[in-house]
Amino acid sequence: MEMREKIAAALKTAMKEKDQERLSTLRLINAAIKDREIAMRSEGDGDGTVGDAEVLTIMGKMVKQRQESARAYEEGGRLELAEKEQSEIKVIEEFLPRQLSEEEVNAAIDAAIAKLGANSIRDMGRVMGELKGQYTGQMDFSKAGPMVKDRLAS
Repeated sequence: MEMREKIAAALKTAMKEKDQERLSTLRLINAAIKDREIAMRSEGDGDGTVGDAEVLTIMGKMVKQRQESARAYEEGGRLELAEKEQSEIKVIEEFLPRQLSEEEVNAAIDAAIAKLGANSIRDMGRVMGELKGQYTGQMDFSKAGPMVKDRLAS
């Protein structure tokens, strides 16, 4: 089942169960996907439909945004808003694949470097492209980037 179909099914279930919190988060996910489709059509990218990899990327960004917001709310003493952000994160993460552990990330980086025969910092883009192609939604690329750079620099 495609990601969009899973989200639509979860949306229907939330409506039937009158779970307003879950329903609002699922509607936010759908809105973000539709926004991306509109942007793709205006840019002239293909047929303007978003694939599963793009949906995973969108949801990954949504999780990061909510984590940053929750942190800011906690620092500002707005715990009820931080809890709302955390509950939205839980709903979004239901659709994301399991995140790789640090050991698995290291192994994936080593495998990508070996596969591509990367040996200098100039190969970093190719290595990151390989990782993004295989591990979208499973790896935090903002953390993986410096790890790849360290491996290629030494």
